[in-house]
Amino acid sequence: MCGILGYHGRPDPQTFERALERLTPRGPDGSGTWRDERITLGHRRLAILDTSERGDQPLEILDRYVIAYNGEIYNFEEIRAELEPEGIVFRSDSDTEVLLHAFAKWGPACLDRLNGMWALGIWDRREHKLFLSRDRFGKKPLFYARAGDAFVFASEMKALFPFLPDVRPSDEFDWCKTHLNDYESTDRCLIAGIRRFPAGHYGWLREGELTLTRYWDTMDSLVDVPSRYEDQVERFRELFLDACKLRMRSDVPIGTALSGGLDSSAVACSMARIGNHERDRRMSSDWQHAFVATFPGTHFDERRHAEKVVEHTGIRAEYLPIDPVAGIESLPDYLWGFEELHLTSPIPMVETYKAVRRHGVVVTLDGHGADECLAGYGQEVFKAFRDAGLSLGRVRDILAVYRGMIDIDSPQMPKTRYDLGYYVRYMGGKKAWAKFALDCLLGRQERESIPDRRFGQFSGHLYTLFHQTVLPTLLRNYDRYAMMNGVEIRMPFMDHRLVSFVFSLPWTSKLREGYTKRIVRDALDPIMPPEVTWRTSKIGFNTPIVDWMKGPWKSFVLDVVHSTAFAQSGLVDATEVRQMVTDVIEKPDASYMEGERAWAALMPHLWETSVLRREFESRARTAAAG
Repeated sequence: MCGILGYHGRPDPQTFERALERLTPRGPDGSGTWRDERITLGHRRLAILDTSERGDQPLEILDRYVIAYNGEIYNFEEIRAELEPEGIVFRSDSDTEVLLHAFAKWGPACLDRLNGMWALGIWDRREHKLFLSRDRFGKKPLFYARAGDAFVFASEMKALFPFLPDVRPSDEFDWCKTHLNDYESTDRCLIAGIRRFPAGHYGWLREGELTLTRYWDTMDSLVDVPSRYEDQVERFRELFLDACKLRMRSDVPIGTALSGGLDSSAVACSMARIGNHERDRRMSSDWQHAFVATFPGTHFDERRHAEKVVEHTGIRAEYLPIDPVAGIESLPDYLWGFEELHLTSPIPMVETYKAVRRHGVVVTLDGHGADECLAGYGQEVFKAFRDAGLSLGRVRDILAVYRGMIDIDSPQMPKTRYDLGYYVRYMGGKKAWAKFALDCLLGRQERESIPDRRFGQFSGHLYTLFHQTVLPTLLRNYDRYAMMNGVEIRMPFMDHRLVSFVFSLPWTSKLREGYTKRIVRDALDPIMPPEVTWRTSKIGFNTPIVDWMKGPWKSFVLDVVHSTAFAQSGLVDATEVRQMVTDVIEKPDASYMEGERAWAALMPHLWETSVLRREFESRARTAAAG
């Protein structure tokens, strides 16, 4: 895991090194630069596999190919075993060298063999062309820009800033700030002149022209699944445990960020099952670490659930009370590192991975991706009503799933009876339901989108969450939270084999008998504590934003919204946002959603002061230094 930078052209060496230095948090263990008359490649290293200098980058082989690469190829041992009979002699034990030889042998087709995450650039010295690629789901970031006649790419936007004539909000900024969960899956960026390389694609840069090719689409990668649910459960268990086993390969200590929810607990328990009973030549022997963020005295504290997992597995746990005061003091630095707009505060997550690194752990296996492909979000389950057709038994099951997820007694929950009457109202009322029933009987249900037509409405909606809205944003966020602290996150639920399998399942394998993610629960029940496996309530890793805005952050947010800089900001409606913030602070019953909306509305100004202003100050210092 690392930070990469490339400049196709002839950059000023000092400017290039200054830009590369901005990626140091992603790669604190070393720096390397390779250049010829046509291109310069730079790399900041986070050493994980083969921590010796043999694993350094940029790496050149065969006097032809040079790579700068960010990510991890988990099945590199298996690919290496394919290549060695061809007479290839490896000089290191790194995945980087395996990846580059795989590209030399198979070209872009090598991507189909990779199980991992990556953003990379490979320079072909013979053909004078640049190959770029990003992993299937966009776990690793990659941006690019034009600098005059030159083409520049990097892991983060801030590494491109030094090559731009000016750094200012893009024409798409207003759209992005109102579509916080949508823009990450597009090429739209906050900074003018910068574009995001798309997930699941590769590209060739020839004579200054970039051409893109899509190599992965989950809809084209579906698989046959067993018809019996019990056999589906068995296959899910096999795939998930193997995904965890591959991701435990490391030459440095690994651990997990544990919340006590189903997904992170599934990962922690699987790590314990594998670590205690199986061996792999490259599996880390130092894996028994869990890190639990806590919010004492708030509804968001899940420590008691995490303790069940710690007791069950016997792993060592560090409980991390999140200090909102210390976090707010560091917020400008966090937002500079984050460099994007954020729906809520990044402080708890950044503080968690800071503690991970402080305790000597460099890699975590975390539970991201399960909610979006296996149905873990509240009212999203109601999307299954249309798939249930005229089966009232299935409709009742969907309602039971939702009732189990929410805290009905919470004062912030609407007093709603989630019964068949609610179902009819959700479907648009009696007349709309009657039309729906007739359409079901006549077999003429309409599907609005391609995913809906392919999967049905519920799984089609999950496809959108996974590929286009919530998950791409979450992946970006967690890459930044961890990498600004020099920590790599691996995600077993996002193994592409498992993703293909899950999207090939019927929706009834996900919502079943009063539970979300039923197949996960049944598959891993033998290795998990039952109090966690069969827990239905869901909290999620969220910031207690209202409590903090009313308490330890009150003076900070009020100072911001009453400042001259805020009043003069061109990125927010100062009067409107000031009122939103004031309402959250003053209303005794302000909801989490109100707090989240107020913080999101404040974010463009915080981004402006933490990112744009810091860049302006950096340019001024550089100019003054001559």
